[in-house]
Amino acid sequence: MKSRFLEQWISDYLAERRVRANSLIITVYGDFIAPHGGTVWLGSFIRLVEPLGLNERMVRTSVYRLSQDSWLESEQIGRKSYYSLTASGRRRFEHAYRRIYDTPQESWNGEWQLVVLPSTLGSPERDTLRKELSWAGYGNVAPGVMGHPSADTATLTEILQDTGTQDKVVPLQAATLGALSTRPLQDLARECWNLDEIEATYREFSDRMRPVLRSLRSTRNLDPEQCFLIQTLTMHEFRRALLHDPQLPAQLMPRDWSGTAARTLCRDLYHITWRYSQQHLMAVCETPAGALPPAASYFYERFGGLDREPVAAETTPG
Repeated sequence: MKSRFLEQWISDYLAERRVRANSLIITVYGDFIAPHGGTVWLGSFIRLVEPLGLNERMVRTSVYRLSQDSWLESEQIGRKSYYSLTASGRRRFEHAYRRIYDTPQESWNGEWQLVVLPSTLGSPERDTLRKELSWAGYGNVAPGVMGHPSADTATLTEILQDTGTQDKVVPLQAATLGALSTRPLQDLARECWNLDEIEATYREFSDRMRPVLRSLRSTRNLDPEQCFLIQTLTMHEFRRALLHDPQLPAQLMPRDWSGTAARTLCRDLYHITWRYSQQHLMAVCETPAGALPPAASYFYERFGGLDREPVAAETTPG
Protein backbone atom coordinates (compact mmCIF):
# COMPACT_ATOMS: atom_id res chain seq x y z
CA MET A 1 0.00 0.00 0.00
CA LYS A 2 1.31 3.43 -0.92
CA SER A 3 2.10 5.88 1.86
CA ARG A 4 -0.31 8.82 1.80
CA PHE A 5 2.34 11.15 3.20
CA LEU A 6 4.89 10.20 0.55
CA GLU A 7 2.27 10.39 -2.20
CA GLN A 8 1.38 13.92 -1.12
CA TRP A 9 5.06 14.88 -0.76
CA ILE A 10 5.82 13.71 -4.29
CA SER A 11 2.81 15.59 -5.66
CA ASP A 12 3.77 18.79 -3.81
CA TYR A 13 7.41 18.53 -4.92
CA LEU A 14 6.51 18.16 -8.59
CA ALA A 15 4.01 21.04 -8.36
CA GLU A 16 6.41 23.39 -6.58
CA ARG A 17 9.73 22.60 -8.26
CA ARG A 18 8.67 22.46 -11.91
CA VAL A 19 11.58 20.17 -12.76
CA ARG A 20 13.09 20.49 -16.22
CA ALA A 21 12.53 17.33 -18.27
CA ASN A 22 16.08 17.18 -19.68
CA SER A 23 17.64 17.44 -16.25
CA LEU A 24 15.34 14.85 -14.68
CA ILE A 25 15.93 12.38 -17.52
CA ILE A 26 19.68 12.79 -17.04
CA THR A 27 19.21 11.95 -13.37
CA VAL A 28 17.23 8.79 -14.18
CA TYR A 29 19.72 7.65 -16.82
CA GLY A 30 22.71 8.29 -14.56
CA ASP A 31 21.29 6.79 -11.39
CA PHE A 32 19.29 3.89 -12.83
CA ILE A 33 19.89 3.07 -16.51
CA ALA A 34 23.68 3.49 -16.72
CA PRO A 35 24.53 0.69 -14.23
CA HIS A 36 22.29 -1.69 -16.22
CA GLY A 37 24.09 -1.25 -19.54
CA GLY A 38 22.81 2.20 -20.47
CA THR A 39 20.22 1.08 -23.05
CA VAL A 40 16.42 1.07 -22.66
CA TRP A 41 13.34 0.88 -24.88
CA LEU A 42 11.85 4.36 -25.11
CA GLY A 43 8.31 3.10 -24.53
CA SER A 44 9.24 1.50 -21.21
CA PHE A 45 11.25 4.56 -20.22
CA ILE A 46 8.18 6.74 -20.85
CA ARG A 47 6.17 4.50 -18.49
CA LEU A 48 8.95 4.71 -15.91
CA VAL A 49 9.08 8.51 -15.75
CA GLU A 50 5.41 9.33 -16.35
CA PRO A 51 4.65 9.49 -12.56
CA LEU A 52 7.35 12.19 -12.38
CA GLY A 53 5.14 14.49 -14.41
CA LEU A 54 6.78 13.79 -17.78
CA ASN A 55 4.33 12.91 -20.54
CA GLU A 56 5.23 11.11 -23.77
CA ARG A 57 5.67 14.29 -25.79
CA MET A 58 8.01 15.81 -23.21
CA VAL A 59 10.14 12.66 -23.03
CA ARG A 60 10.44 12.31 -26.81
CA THR A 61 11.41 15.96 -27.15
CA SER A 62 13.97 15.70 -24.35
CA VAL A 63 15.68 12.51 -25.55
CA TYR A 64 15.93 14.05 -29.02
CA ARG A 65 17.65 17.11 -27.55
CA LEU A 66 19.93 14.96 -25.41
CA SER A 67 20.85 13.05 -28.57
CA GLN A 68 21.69 16.33 -30.31
CA ASP A 69 23.91 17.20 -27.34
CA SER A 70 25.71 13.82 -27.58
CA TRP A 71 24.34 12.43 -24.31
CA LEU A 72 22.24 9.72 -25.95
CA GLU A 73 22.09 7.82 -29.24
CA SER A 74 19.11 5.96 -30.69
CA GLU A 75 18.65 2.66 -32.51
CA GLN A 76 15.50 1.51 -34.27
CA ILE A 77 14.70 -2.21 -34.00
CA GLY A 78 11.42 -3.05 -35.70
CA ARG A 79 8.90 -0.50 -34.47
CA LYS A 80 10.71 0.19 -31.21
CA SER A 81 13.27 2.90 -30.49
CA TYR A 82 16.05 2.21 -28.00
CA TYR A 83 18.13 4.95 -26.47
CA SER A 84 21.65 4.36 -25.17
CA LEU A 85 24.28 6.46 -23.50
CA THR A 86 26.99 7.61 -25.86
CA ALA A 87 30.64 7.08 -24.89
CA SER A 88 31.01 10.78 -24.09
CA GLY A 89 27.69 10.78 -22.23
CA ARG A 90 28.83 7.84 -20.12
CA ARG A 91 32.08 9.63 -19.26
CA ARG A 92 30.14 12.74 -18.23
CA PHE A 93 27.90 10.62 -16.01
CA GLU A 94 30.92 8.95 -14.47
CA HIS A 95 32.48 12.32 -13.63
CA ALA A 96 29.29 13.61 -12.03
CA TYR A 97 28.28 10.47 -10.17
CA ARG A 98 31.77 9.71 -8.91
CA ARG A 99 31.43 12.95 -6.97
CA ILE A 100 28.00 11.96 -5.68
CA TYR A 101 28.68 8.42 -4.48
CA ASP A 102 32.38 8.41 -3.55
CA THR A 103 33.47 9.47 -0.08
CA PRO A 104 34.91 13.01 -0.22
CA GLN A 105 38.60 13.38 0.56
CA GLU A 106 39.16 13.87 4.27
CA SER A 107 42.82 14.92 4.17
CA TRP A 108 44.76 17.20 1.85
CA ASN A 109 48.51 17.58 1.32
CA GLY A 110 48.31 21.03 -0.23
CA GLU A 111 48.51 19.94 -3.88
CA TRP A 112 46.57 21.73 -6.62
CA GLN A 113 45.65 20.95 -10.21
CA LEU A 114 45.86 24.09 -12.35
CA VAL A 115 44.92 24.69 -15.98
CA VAL A 116 46.28 27.78 -17.72
CA LEU A 117 44.12 28.87 -20.67
CA PRO A 118 46.33 30.83 -23.13
CA SER A 119 44.81 33.77 -24.99
CA THR A 120 45.35 31.80 -28.22
CA LEU A 121 42.64 29.33 -27.18
CA GLY A 122 39.52 29.95 -29.29
CA SER A 123 36.34 31.19 -27.61
CA PRO A 124 34.18 28.09 -28.34
CA GLU A 125 36.88 25.76 -27.00
CA ARG A 126 37.51 28.01 -24.02
CA ASP A 127 33.80 28.08 -23.12
CA THR A 128 33.43 24.30 -23.49
CA LEU A 129 36.52 23.62 -21.40
CA ARG A 130 35.47 26.07 -18.67
CA LYS A 131 32.07 24.38 -18.49
CA GLU A 132 33.56 20.88 -18.22
CA LEU A 133 36.11 21.99 -15.62
CA SER A 134 33.39 23.72 -13.62
CA TRP A 135 31.41 20.47 -13.61
CA ALA A 136 34.49 18.82 -12.09
CA GLY A 137 34.66 21.48 -9.37
CA TYR A 138 37.34 23.77 -10.79
CA GLY A 139 37.20 27.47 -9.97
CA ASN A 140 38.75 30.62 -11.42
CA VAL A 141 41.78 31.11 -9.19
CA ALA A 142 43.19 33.89 -11.40
CA PRO A 143 42.46 35.41 -14.84
CA GLY A 144 42.93 32.63 -17.37
CA VAL A 145 43.69 30.05 -14.68
CA MET A 146 41.30 27.41 -13.34
CA GLY A 147 42.24 25.22 -10.42
CA HIS A 148 41.14 22.64 -7.89
CA PRO A 149 42.82 21.46 -4.66
CA SER A 150 43.24 17.81 -5.60
CA ALA A 151 45.69 15.43 -7.24
CA ASP A 152 43.12 13.81 -9.52
CA THR A 153 45.19 13.85 -12.68
CA ALA A 154 43.11 11.14 -14.36
CA THR A 155 39.91 13.22 -14.33
CA LEU A 156 41.70 16.29 -15.65
CA THR A 157 43.33 14.26 -18.43
CA GLU A 158 39.94 12.86 -19.47
CA ILE A 159 38.40 16.34 -19.60
CA LEU A 160 41.23 17.73 -21.73
CA GLN A 161 41.04 14.77 -24.12
CA ASP A 162 37.24 14.92 -24.39
CA THR A 163 37.35 18.65 -25.22
CA GLY A 164 40.30 18.27 -27.59
CA THR A 165 42.35 20.82 -25.65
CA GLN A 166 45.13 18.60 -24.29
CA ASP A 167 47.68 20.28 -26.59
CA LYS A 168 46.16 23.79 -26.35
CA VAL A 169 46.28 24.53 -22.61
CA VAL A 170 48.93 24.22 -19.89
CA PRO A 171 48.01 21.77 -17.10
CA LEU A 172 50.13 22.19 -13.98
CA GLN A 173 50.53 20.68 -10.55
CA ALA A 174 51.20 23.11 -7.71
CA ALA A 175 51.72 22.79 -3.98
CA THR A 176 51.09 25.11 -1.05
CA LEU A 177 54.46 26.07 0.42
CA GLY A 178 55.10 25.80 4.12
CA ALA A 179 52.49 25.00 6.72
CA LEU A 180 48.89 25.06 5.51
CA SER A 181 47.58 28.38 6.78
CA THR A 182 43.83 28.03 7.11
CA ARG A 183 42.66 31.65 6.93
CA PRO A 184 44.10 32.73 3.55
CA LEU A 185 43.12 29.39 2.00
CA GLN A 186 39.53 29.86 3.16
CA ASP A 187 39.56 33.43 1.85
CA LEU A 188 40.78 32.16 -1.52
CA ALA A 189 38.08 29.50 -1.57
CA ARG A 190 35.35 32.11 -1.00
CA GLU A 191 36.76 34.22 -3.84
CA CYS A 192 36.87 31.29 -6.28
CA TRP A 193 33.65 29.51 -5.35
CA ASN A 194 30.29 30.83 -4.16
CA LEU A 195 30.29 28.80 -0.94
CA ASP A 196 27.47 30.76 0.73
CA GLU A 197 25.08 29.99 -2.11
CA ILE A 198 26.14 26.34 -2.18
CA GLU A 199 25.67 26.03 1.58
CA ALA A 200 22.17 27.53 1.33
CA THR A 201 21.28 24.99 -1.37
CA TYR A 202 22.43 22.14 0.87
CA ARG A 203 20.36 23.48 3.79
CA GLU A 204 17.32 23.67 1.54
CA PHE A 205 17.90 20.07 0.47
CA SER A 206 18.12 18.87 4.06
CA ASP A 207 15.01 20.79 5.15
CA ARG A 208 13.06 19.34 2.24
CA MET A 209 14.19 15.73 2.65
CA ARG A 210 14.23 15.17 6.44
CA PRO A 211 10.44 14.58 6.66
CA VAL A 212 10.75 12.02 3.85
CA LEU A 213 13.42 10.08 5.73
CA ARG A 214 11.28 10.06 8.89
CA SER A 215 8.31 8.76 6.91
CA LEU A 216 10.33 6.02 5.19
CA ARG A 217 11.74 4.85 8.52
CA SER A 218 8.26 4.62 10.05
CA THR A 219 6.61 2.84 7.10
CA ARG A 220 6.46 -0.95 7.40
CA ASN A 221 5.74 -2.03 3.82
CA LEU A 222 7.41 0.30 1.35
CA ASP A 223 5.99 0.55 -2.16
CA PRO A 224 8.57 -0.05 -4.97
CA GLU A 225 7.20 2.67 -7.26
CA GLN A 226 7.11 5.24 -4.46
CA CYS A 227 10.67 4.33 -3.53
CA PHE A 228 11.72 4.80 -7.15
CA LEU A 229 10.11 8.24 -7.25
CA ILE A 230 11.59 9.26 -3.89
CA GLN A 231 15.07 8.05 -4.84
CA THR A 232 14.89 9.82 -8.20
CA LEU A 233 13.82 13.14 -6.69
CA THR A 234 16.35 12.79 -3.86
CA MET A 235 19.24 12.22 -6.26
CA HIS A 236 17.95 14.93 -8.61
CA GLU A 237 17.84 17.45 -5.77
CA PHE A 238 21.19 16.38 -4.33
CA ARG A 239 22.84 16.40 -7.77
CA ARG A 240 21.56 19.92 -8.28
CA ALA A 241 23.36 21.06 -5.13
CA LEU A 242 26.46 18.96 -5.68
CA LEU A 243 27.13 20.07 -9.24
CA HIS A 244 27.97 23.54 -7.89
CA ASP A 245 30.02 22.17 -4.98
CA PRO A 246 33.77 21.99 -5.69
CA GLN A 247 34.11 19.47 -2.82
CA LEU A 248 37.08 21.24 -1.33
CA PRO A 249 39.25 19.77 1.44
CA ALA A 250 38.22 20.51 5.01
CA GLN A 251 41.06 23.04 5.46
CA LEU A 252 39.40 25.31 2.91
CA MET A 253 35.86 24.99 4.19
CA PRO A 254 33.90 26.84 6.88
CA ARG A 255 33.07 25.00 10.09
CA ASP A 256 29.86 22.94 10.26
CA TRP A 257 29.64 22.80 6.46
CA SER A 258 26.00 22.01 5.59
CA GLY A 259 27.06 19.76 2.73
CA THR A 260 28.24 17.12 5.21
CA ALA A 261 24.80 16.74 6.80
CA ALA A 262 23.13 16.81 3.36
CA ARG A 263 25.35 13.98 2.09
CA THR A 264 24.58 11.87 5.17
CA LEU A 265 20.86 12.45 4.68
CA CYS A 266 21.08 11.57 0.99
CA ARG A 267 23.02 8.39 1.82
CA ASP A 268 20.43 7.30 4.40
CA LEU A 269 17.57 7.86 1.96
CA TYR A 270 19.42 5.90 -0.72
CA HIS A 271 20.13 2.94 1.55
CA ILE A 272 16.43 2.65 2.42
CA THR A 273 15.00 3.05 -1.09
CA TRP A 274 17.49 1.52 -3.53
CA ARG A 275 16.40 -2.12 -3.31
CA TYR A 276 12.70 -1.31 -3.82
CA SER A 277 13.61 1.16 -6.58
CA GLN A 278 15.55 -1.54 -8.40
CA GLN A 279 12.56 -3.88 -8.19
CA HIS A 280 10.37 -1.27 -9.88
CA LEU A 281 13.03 -0.47 -12.49
CA MET A 282 13.52 -4.13 -13.44
CA ALA A 283 9.77 -4.64 -13.69
CA VAL A 284 9.16 -1.70 -16.05
CA CYS A 285 12.19 -1.26 -18.30
CA GLU A 286 13.08 -3.30 -21.40
CA THR A 287 16.12 -3.64 -23.64
CA PRO A 288 16.45 -5.25 -27.11
CA ALA A 289 17.30 -8.52 -25.32
CA GLY A 290 14.33 -8.30 -22.93
CA ALA A 291 14.76 -7.42 -19.27
CA LEU A 292 17.50 -5.10 -18.07
CA PRO A 293 20.78 -6.89 -17.36
CA PRO A 294 21.98 -7.04 -13.73
CA ALA A 295 23.61 -3.90 -12.35
CA ALA A 296 27.36 -3.53 -12.86
CA SER A 297 29.59 -4.19 -9.86
CA TYR A 298 30.36 -0.50 -9.37
CA PHE A 299 26.68 0.10 -8.56
CA TYR A 300 27.10 -1.77 -5.27
CA GLU A 301 29.99 0.48 -4.23
CA ARG A 302 27.74 3.53 -3.93
CA PHE A 303 27.62 5.37 -0.61
CA GLY A 304 30.09 3.06 1.09
CA GLY A 305 28.62 -0.20 -0.18
CA LEU A 306 25.21 -1.77 -0.90
CA ASP A 307 24.07 -5.32 -0.18
CA ARG A 308 24.92 -7.43 -3.26
CA GLU A 309 21.98 -9.83 -2.88
CA PRO A 310 20.28 -9.99 -6.33
CA VAL A 311 17.20 -7.85 -6.85
CA ALA A 312 14.26 -9.72 -8.34
CA ALA A 313 11.84 -7.96 -10.67
CA GLU A 314 8.25 -7.71 -9.52
CA THR A 315 5.32 -7.72 -11.89
CA THR A 316 3.90 -4.24 -12.42
CA PRO A 317 0.23 -4.06 -13.42
CA GLY A 318 -0.41 -2.66 -16.89
